[in-house]
Amino acid sequence: MASSLLIGFGTETGNSELLAMDMLGKAKDLDFEAKCACLDEVGVDDFKAADYLIIICSTWGDGEQPDNAQDLYDAVEEIGDDELDGVQFAVLALGDTAFDLFCEAGIQWDNILEDKGGQRFYERLDCDTDYEDEAEEWIDLVLEKMN
Repeated sequence: MASSLLIGFGTETGNSELLAMDMLGKAKDLDFEAKCACLDEVGVDDFKAADYLIIICSTWGDGEQPDNAQDLYDAVEEIGDDELDGVQFAVLALGDTAFDLFCEAGIQWDNILEDKGGQRFYERLDCDTDYEDEAEEWIDLVLEKMN
């Protein structure tokens, strides 16, 4: 049976969504049972149901979650410390080094998923505004590690 993959994105400008859709296409080419969704379209139970969870999230304003990621982030904060046990995750963070809290939203996702019992299977990548090549390489390496 193919591994299931949930790619969740949080974005204000669409950059994270474009990367998530790109990753979805590559994952399907590798025969993963993959789903891509905005973080306001999924819940904690969806995280638990996936064999692999990828979060692609941009930072907004002064280190804040994008509007479409905040509610789910808050919901994950409320669950027990081991409720994501067994969830294999990796985080791709987008940001802008012109701001003090560079990639803060992605860093918060990376930390909370681990705090709630998830297992990081690939190191987080923090990308600046010129992210395309670096992000594509990370996506390919993550999918290779999962395969």
